[in-house]
Amino acid sequence: MPIHVSHQPNETGPLQALQALLRPAPASALQKNRLLVVGATGALGSEVLRRLVGSGRFAQTQVLAREPITPGLAHVAIVLAGADDMATWPALPVPVQTGVIMFEPPRLYHDRERALWTPEPSQLVALAHWFRRCGVQTLVVVLPHAQGSLPQALRQGLASIDEHTVAALGFERVLLVRSAQKPKPVAGRSAPEKLAAWMLSVMRYMIPSSALPVRAAKLAEFVEAALQVLPAGTHVAAPELLWQAGQSSDMQGVLKAWLNTTTPASKPGKNAYSGE
Repeated sequence: MPIHVSHQPNETGPLQALQALLRPAPASALQKNRLLVVGATGALGSEVLRRLVGSGRFAQTQVLAREPITPGLAHVAIVLAGADDMATWPALPVPVQTGVIMFEPPRLYHDRERALWTPEPSQLVALAHWFRRCGVQTLVVVLPHAQGSLPQALRQGLASIDEHTVAALGFERVLLVRSAQKPKPVAGRSAPEKLAAWMLSVMRYMIPSSALPVRAAKLAEFVEAALQVLPAGTHVAAPELLWQAGQSSDMQGVLKAWLNTTTPASKPGKNAYSGE
C-alpha cells in the first residue's frame, strides 16, 4: 500500500501564525462605523487620533483640515473645511457615526498640524450641528479648562449654555471630557505684572492632585476605552475621574465602576448625566 505524505500541517506552527498576523485583514472584518475628528492637533489630538485609528474599530477616519495634506495613517482621509460660517457646510457624502472634537492648539514645529483645522471653544455648538448633519450619533468633546476654575458641581455636570445646547441636539451618546490644562505662559508682561504672577503662583499648591492635568497618552486611552462601553445619554468625565484613570492600570475597570454608579442610561434622545 502506498504511503500518503500530507503537506497540510495538523497544527499551526510559529511561521503560519506570523504569516496570519502580517496578512491584511479582509474588508469585511472592518467595522462599518466611520469616525470624524476635528482638532487632531497637539500632543493630545495626535495621541487620540493614533489610538482610535489603530484600534481597527472604524472603517475610515476623516480629519478636518484647512488645506490638502497627505495623511500618514492607513484608513485616514482628509476633509477640507468650508467657509467661516459653519451653518453653510454641507454634510459629508457618506454618513459618519462617531465624532470627536478637541480644542488643543497645534504645535508650531509640526507642519502637518498647522494644516489641520483647529476649532475654538466658541464654535462648539456650530460644530455639533454640523456633526448631526453628517449623521454622528456618538459625540466625544474634550473640553480643556484652567485648573481650579470650575466649582465641583460644574466639573461633574453641564457647565455652560453651549454644553446644554449640544446635549439637546439629539445625539444618542455624548461624552464631555473635562481635561485640566497647564497654565500657559503670558508674554510681554511688565515687571510689576511678573512680580504679581510670581506671588500668586503659590496658589497652584492649593489645587488637589486629582485636579491636575493627565498625560495625553492616558487621556487618549480613556477616550478609546469609553467609546467601547459608553451607554446612551450624556456623560461628563470630571477631572477627578480622569486622574483616577490616569493612575490605574485597569482602564476598563475604572470605566465600569464609574458607569455602574451613575444614573442608568436613558433611551436615545434623552440625557443621563454622570459625574464621577
